[in-house]
Amino acid sequence: MATVIGVFSEESRAEKAVRTLRDNGFTTNEISVVARGEEGAEEQQEGGLTMGQDLTTGAATGGTLGGIAGLLAGVGALAIPGLGPIVAAGPIAAGLSGAVAGGLAGGLVDWGIPESRGRYFADEVKRGKVLALVKTGSAKVDRAAELLRQNGAQEVEVH
Repeated sequence: MATVIGVFSEESRAEKAVRTLRDNGFTTNEISVVARGEEGAEEQQEGGLTMGQDLTTGAATGGTLGGIAGLLAGVGALAIPGLGPIVAAGPIAAGLSGAVAGGLAGGLVDWGIPESRGRYFADEVKRGKVLALVKTGSAKVDRAAELLRQNGAQEVEVH
């Protein structure tokens, strides 16, 4: 198994990438997305991840990941000290609920991303970027990376 991670400057591009991945045979068990939540979400979430929340209504996050929420399972919001509110969709969402102390960077380490790169990607989320991650077998890694690039990922890495 390997993790392919793409950084997007716009949610719409990340959503298009997720749709394209799904259309090309990647499952919701392989695809995850992480983005910064709306300010004030930490008061609503108070340090815990609320799984299964309907983010398409924007109730918790003001619409963050609204379109992507319909494409992936396991959507929730989490307040991480030093980073603020984030929204995660897909399998990574469950892993991040236990990573509050280690933050997003710690959660990414669990996905095979080196700690230094995890901190970099956490900073990218803090700056408003959207991460799309695909955890898949080695036979599909190159295709996942290609699809992320074709759909506007500013940078793509495989770990």
